[in-house]
Parts: sequence; structure tokens; C-alpha cells
Amino acid sequence: MFNLSTILEHHARNSTAKEALIFADKRITFGQLDAVANQIANGLKALGIGHGDKVALTCPNLPYFPMIYFGILKTGATVVPLSVLLKRNEIAFHLQDSDAKAYFCFVGTPEMPMGQEGHAGFEMTDTCMDFFIITPAFPDASPMAGTQTLGMLMAGQSPIFQSHFTSPDDTAVIIYTSGTTGRPKGAELTHSNLFLNACLSKDLQDLTYDDKSLLVLPLFHIFGQTVCMLASIYKGATCVLVPRFDAEMVLTLMQNEKITHFAGVPTMYWGLLNYPDTHKFDMVGIKNNLKLCMSGGAALPVQVLHDFEKKFEVEILEGYGMSEGSPVVSFNHKGQLRKPGSVGIPVWGVEICIMDENGNQLGNNENGEICYRGHNVMKGYYKRPDATAESIINGWMHSGDIGYRDDDGFYFIVDRTKDMIIRGGYNVYPREIEELMMQHPAVSMVAVIGIPHQEYGEEIKACVVLKPNATITEKELISWTKDQIASYKYPRVIEFMNSLPMGASGKILKRELRVQ
Repeated sequence: MFNLSTILEHHARNSTAKEALIFADKRITFGQLDAVANQIANGLKALGIGHGDKVALTCPNLPYFPMIYFGILKTGATVVPLSVLLKRNEIAFHLQDSDAKAYFCFVGTPEMPMGQEGHAGFEMTDTCMDFFIITPAFPDASPMAGTQTLGMLMAGQSPIFQSHFTSPDDTAVIIYTSGTTGRPKGAELTHSNLFLNACLSKDLQDLTYDDKSLLVLPLFHIFGQTVCMLASIYKGATCVLVPRFDAEMVLTLMQNEKITHFAGVPTMYWGLLNYPDTHKFDMVGIKNNLKLCMSGGAALPVQVLHDFEKKFEVEILEGYGMSEGSPVVSFNHKGQLRKPGSVGIPVWGVEICIMDENGNQLGNNENGEICYRGHNVMKGYYKRPDATAESIINGWMHSGDIGYRDDDGFYFIVDRTKDMIIRGGYNVYPREIEELMMQHPAVSMVAVIGIPHQEYGEEIKACVVLKPNATITEKELISWTKDQIASYKYPRVIEFMNSLPMGASGKILKRELRVQ
């Protein structure tokens, strides 16, 4: 019997006064975090919510997120984190599909009215018993029909709660996939999945009790949730919360809070690298405190890795994972051989193989689908046995990612299967072209996509953001690329853009580029 909330309760007992969360001027100890989570758990129990029930949560990186997250887990219920960018129709789908019985939703801001969108989505489904707005007082004179505030839920509730002893195989969290290949699917992650991934993530980062992790990756995303939040709480380290990525804010917190660990997606490293006013900060102090940076979620261009490490004098370790893997599958281990551009070797307890389309295992340096098995593999897709059977075959999780293993056992991601471009019968992997074009002195960022073509089926297009004050024509950049890559691979179309569309986790949204 085991409940993931044990990782919080341990430090609440033994390190009560230790800072667990920092947000703005607020300092929240492990004892306080656990007490609030207990009040929330008691409030949910009073509503009849408990083991096996689903509770949805929309909240940016604020102290409310871990408070509610652990409060839900303590009851034995399942957390269903939702992206803060979802609109009412999408919210309604997630609530309906997950069979949520309650929904916590942050009230939001005028620019991002999560509460309004959430309530509208709630009204479109009849699966929820109650709806909660996370705010001391709802902006209107009285809450919307069927809503409560978090304060109303917690009022009069005891800060003591006996957590429900769940089975390690019980579902702790349902993480919905992005839905780039159809309707989003809910990956069921167990208490055991997440606990073991938090343990190994702590070791991969070499986290200590005295460290401070900057949590800028969205906590509703599995990378931020497991590798950052759960790993830090498991070790008793302090989490410094940032609601949204802003280079100036990140550097300010790195300086003032003496951040030791930072995890981000490639666009965040690009943003910090290109921030023009680093001279305003104590960069020597920032560099001295930073012990480790991690990158995941998407391929980190090797040029960005080298430039960032040179400027910030800290090592970036890349890894590979996905929601269905809880998420970490492989990693470049600290203190061991590292290969820039590689996602490292399998983490403890996980096996990886490269398979062809017939399920045959391939040898070294052969491109195929990355498949893995181990303690990190999800329980399955919620209410989707068909999709589960297609993805988990003979115990192997089929990732949909194309990669290869080199002679030293290191794995490299070539591209997503769905991102692969087939031009005139030739397979073209966008990442290879992106890595090349990022080396051009005028190019700051690039995303390569396939566009319809009458003769070739698909044509290669590069969406390019130039560096400040850089000038180059489409013809010149095409010619430069053509000289350095096979003739069927270079982009025939280039569009210069001021920025690239990004999701809440900082990933470049190629599907939006395709629609455009």
C-alpha cells in the first residue's frame, strides 16, 4: 500500500520548518504545505470524493497547484491536470472524458481568463459535482452558480488528515496527450510510476536538501510535474515557482534566490541566451550558484547548447521522455560521458530498443521507432483499450519517435514520426535541417515543416526567425543550405517570421505553422 503524497508527509514530519515553496514574497514550509493539502483533502472527503474519483485542476505555477495536487492524492482520488491555455470546448471534452467529479480552476487574469473559460466548459458537461474557483474572493459580488472558492472548501476543515492507502498500481494522475494526432488521450500514471520517476529524477540531478529548483516549466506538464516538483519535494529541496517564462524574471530569481537547478525546454534556453540585458545582473553569482541545467520536451539544437554553456558556464544535460513514460526514459548522466545532441542512455530500470515497422529490433546506427519498457510505462490510456493495445505491444511502449543507438549505447532522436516529411518518396527529418540552419550566423530560430505539393506530395518549408539586425534573403539562405545538405533535403520555401508559435510548455507548435 502506497500513496504518492508520502513524499510530502515525510518532510512535513521531519523538516516542518524547511521552506518547500517560494513564490514572490511568500515562503511556505513543508509543514504549512502539508497542512493546507490536508484541509483540501478533508473538504473533498466531505463532498464524498475519494478513492478512484477523478478531480481536474487548471492552475499555473502558483502555490495552489501543489497544495491541491497533494490534497487530491491524499483522498485516494486521481489528479487530472489541464493546460491553462485550454478553451471552454476543450475543457468540456477533458472533464467529460476523464469523468471528473470536481474541478479546481484558477480564476486567471483579464489576459488569460481561466476561470471564465473553465466555468463555461464546466457548464457544458454534467460529469462534475462541484466547481471551485481558486481565489480568496470571486471577482463578482457572488460566485457563479454551482461554484465555490477554495476558501469556502477549506473553511472549518482540520489541518490533519489520514491519507488513503492506495495500491502502487492505482492511478495517481491522468495526463492528457497534446492531441496532435487526433483527440487527446489520457495517459494513466500510477503512484508507483511517478514515485520511481521522481526518485531517479532526483538522482539524475544530484539534488540535495539545500538546493533550490526554479520551476518555470508548467506543472500541468509531466516534465515540470515529475522532474521538477516531485523530485524536489521527494528530496526536501525548495521549489521556486514562476507562473510563466520571462527571461528577465528568470534571471532575477536566479540571482536573488541563488538557484542551483534549472530545467527548461529549448525555447527557454534560446530566450535566456538572447536576452540583451544580462549586464544588469550579477552573472558571476548566478554562474557560481547554478549547478546543473536540464533540457527536454523537444530537441535542443546543439548550437544553442554550446552557446548557452559558454555564456552561463554550466552544463546542460539532455534527456528524453514522454507523458506515457512518467516521463523520463533516457538521460545524459552527470559526471559521465556526455554526447551533445544525444538524449543519453536508458535510466535505471528502463530498457530501450529501436524497432522497424514490423516490430523487429534493429542494430546500431539504424533509424527506427524508439520503444521502451520498465517501471515508467503508463498503465494505459483511460477508457481507450484500443489505443493502449496499439501503443503497448508485448510490454514495449511504442513512442512514435524515430531515433537510433550509436556504438557506445547512446540514443539520438531523429524526429517525430508525424513530423517526418516524405518528399518524392524520400524520408526527410526536419530536425536535421533545423540543426544545420541554426549554424548560420543570421539565423536565431527555425522550424521546418512539410507543405502540400502537387508533384512531390510534400515540399520542405523553413520558418525562420533572424537574429536582431541580421539581413539575408530567402534565395541566399536556400542556397547556403543547399550547399551543405543532400539535394532532396534542403528547403525550397523559406518564410521569415518575427516569432514562432509556442505552447504553454514552450514547445514550438508546428501544427499551427502547418495550418497557417
